[in-house]
Amino acid sequence: MFNSIKGIITGKFPKQIFLENNGIEWDICIPDTNLQILPPVGTEAKVYTWLQHTDISMNIYGFSSDSERNLFLDLLKVDGVGPKGAVKIMSSVSSCELTTILENGDLGLLEKIPGIGKKTAGKMLLALKGKLTVSESVTTIRVPNNSPYADVISSLVSMGYDKKLVEQKIAELSEVLISDSSFAEKNQKDKEDMLFRRAIVELA
Repeated sequence: MFNSIKGIITGKFPKQIFLENNGIEWDICIPDTNLQILPPVGTEAKVYTWLQHTDISMNIYGFSSDSERNLFLDLLKVDGVGPKGAVKIMSSVSSCELTTILENGDLGLLEKIPGIGKKTAGKMLLALKGKLTVSESVTTIRVPNNSPYADVISSLVSMGYDKKLVEQKIAELSEVLISDSSFAEKNQKDKEDMLFRRAIVELA
């Protein structure tokens, strides 16, 4: 069993990431909340993994940290929650939010999370309440969905930069660079890479 895969992100899609390592491009299922934390396409990332091997298929599930993977494995302990169901749950709510809901025993709020019905909510409270501990350092980073540079913002915040300062800096840089014809001609990936590098320098 392998613990993680480190490589270049070649694609990011809902609940899916492509990661190239030594000529092999891995197709990995990943919660959307974890996907937001990882850096933009074209940059290197480390993805913690879990392999599902059945008689008819093999699937790799990925996570932004070991803590996120542990939460996934805890969800699998709940009767009726499979790997895809766990990913759906984790895509809808952050680890810290889910932990808080479970600790408070808020059955009503738990039932509203996509992927969790009334029966499953009760089973989750019974199986997991008081047993989940999630570090603040892996709290999901939420960025505006309409931001064209959401991946850049989430990557910088995951590195420890203040979210508000990052959002302000990216907004400032994008306004300056938009008047640069060479920047305007770049594709989205190259624009993100350029903004990421400039922001790193100016935030340092």
